[in-house]
Amino acid sequence: MGISQERRTGRQSRHARVRRKVIGTDSRPRMAVFRSNRYLYVQVISDQSGRTLAAASTLGGAASTGNMQAASTLGKEIAERCKQLSIGQVVFDRAGYKYHGRIKAVAEAAREAGLQF
Repeated sequence: MGISQERRTGRQSRHARVRRKVIGTDSRPRMAVFRSNRYLYVQVISDQSGRTLAAASTLGGAASTGNMQAASTLGKEIAERCKQLSIGQVVFDRAGYKYHGRIKAVAEAAREAGLQF
């Protein structure tokens, strides 16, 4: 089946509203989270230069299921990749999702691993 049309357009309008305010620069890139039913994806993006600086996902990794533990592992992984690129601060883009559950777990794990936002 899939997600209903009302829920999809609701999230898309919330995402557009968030994206009007959240802009990633080279010095403070945007950390965007995408949540599917099964996996989580995180990208660190510089909107200023139009490049993806770092990316990580639960797809096929050690934490390949879509649960809270995998989300925490993903947050730590993206924070480590940012540290390797000398990125200490990011802007968190929740992409219209509620700051709850797996999205919150990714954010808190990244904060604990040293990213500031």
